[in-house]
Amino acid sequence: MDRIARVTRNDFVIVGRAGMDFYPDPPGTKTEEATRFVACLGGSSANIGVAITRHGGRAALVTSVSDDAIGRFCLNELAKYGVDSRHIRSVGGEARNSLAVVESRVEDHQSVIYRNSAADFQMTTEDVAAVDYEAYGALITTGTVFAAEPSRGAAFHAFDLARKAGLPLIFDIDYRPYSWPSPDVASEVYSRAGRLCDIVIGNDDEFGFMAGGKDKGLAKARELAGSTASIVVYKMGEHGAITITPDEEFRTGIYPVTALKPTGAGDAFMGGFVASLAQGHELRDCVLRGSASAAIVVSRVGCAPAMPTTAELEAFLADHPGPTDS
Repeated sequence: MDRIARVTRNDFVIVGRAGMDFYPDPPGTKTEEATRFVACLGGSSANIGVAITRHGGRAALVTSVSDDAIGRFCLNELAKYGVDSRHIRSVGGEARNSLAVVESRVEDHQSVIYRNSAADFQMTTEDVAAVDYEAYGALITTGTVFAAEPSRGAAFHAFDLARKAGLPLIFDIDYRPYSWPSPDVASEVYSRAGRLCDIVIGNDDEFGFMAGGKDKGLAKARELAGSTASIVVYKMGEHGAITITPDEEFRTGIYPVTALKPTGAGDAFMGGFVASLAQGHELRDCVLRGSASAAIVVSRVGCAPAMPTTAELEAFLADHPGPTDS
């Protein structure tokens, strides 16, 4: 746990992607019937960075964006939210930023994600080597970064450099099958990454995927906590979460809300969780604050713009019943 204490610096370097999200407007509109869309910053790592800055922390993103209007949109949005973009490289040629068309509806929800020739997969070992890891309190990454080369090798190199600098490694499994060449490759790479990290967060499907079956997921989470990780959070959707450390295991429930959409919850949970760790909250409270952040985000349009501030989170916790019994 000594390395985890460095999180209290509240200054995070995040390796991963930034993208553009399109939301059919007004909320509830189906994509094929839309005549108007709202554009927002998206991408799991960018969303986490926004969540951290909304809570008063500092976040820097390491990735590549396309050298075009969409890439510049992402850079402008990151600047608006106060996420440091000094480690982001613009790439030309056929590389394109990811684009997600996401409906603000739960029933018959549709998300269409374009990842052809994804610019963020062009991140290199040179990009991550240029970062001064001593300046940060922790490294965060999400699983998408490992799905293709050269990004995969660059991310593992970032792990090595961050570890040498004494940073804790925080991993959101974030399995997206469409990004990977095969499930077997994904399972092997995720297992390798998980063994290197101090904090591992994922849902029951993702841990089950790593373990070779959903019924084996919880055992996989316990194995990581018993061997290499200091904190493992095994999320179970509406059934809450099981948090496991080398010394304890406890369950927590969720905060029920009327959801506007099913997306963004994982990024919100991660951002709220690590921000709460940085602020010195007890581990159980960090998990609950992450869960509350997820509840807030699914009840709002967008992902990055939906991330709550600390004041909004505190108001939610004061006024909202919950969490449900786990």
